[in-house]
Amino acid sequence: MNLYSFGKTLVKVFYKLTFRIQVIGRENVPEQGGTLICSNHLSNFDPPMIGISLARPLSFVAKSELFNIPGFGRLLSHLNAFPIKRGTGDRGALRVAVKLIREGHALLIFPEGHRNLEHTPLKKGLSGAGFFALQTDAVVVPCAIIGNYKFRSKMKIIFGKPINTKEMKELKMKSSEASAIIMKHIQALLDEYTEPTA
Repeated sequence: MNLYSFGKTLVKVFYKLTFRIQVIGRENVPEQGGTLICSNHLSNFDPPMIGISLARPLSFVAKSELFNIPGFGRLLSHLNAFPIKRGTGDRGALRVAVKLIREGHALLIFPEGHRNLEHTPLKKGLSGAGFFALQTDAVVVPCAIIGNYKFRSKMKIIFGKPINTKEMKELKMKSSEASAIIMKHIQALLDEYTEPTA
């Protein structure tokens, strides 16, 4: 068992004891082949939460500062994460991401770029998500995380139906335009599955 599988097993046990997790639409994520999962971002708990919700391993983009922590950076690498310098148009990270997708990996990204700590409406998606969708043949799957990560609270992970990227490419959309469409799909999942408050 590699470190990713071992860590996933431990995290799954911890999360199941800590939260009440409901996964919807798991069948919308291909079991193999280049896949791009785009999700809203509430907490540092998000990547492991999505990771344990799927059978196939995921690769992650993590802010470069985390890789400067002694020992932690190496651990992240073993957990399929790679660094990105946020706000700089990190070409190196973009190349790594495209390479992973083209090699048939599943890549998880958060198009908002930062955690939405206030759980307010989605922020504008960064162009990276659209870039990956346009530059690869990835199956693009929108994902929504709903909940507040309080002890024993209900957490929903919803995987929507793949987004039609063929039309995006035919229309020769800009990366920012493609990202905007991806964000609309994520918002639609949030609107559909968020339970009304009393």
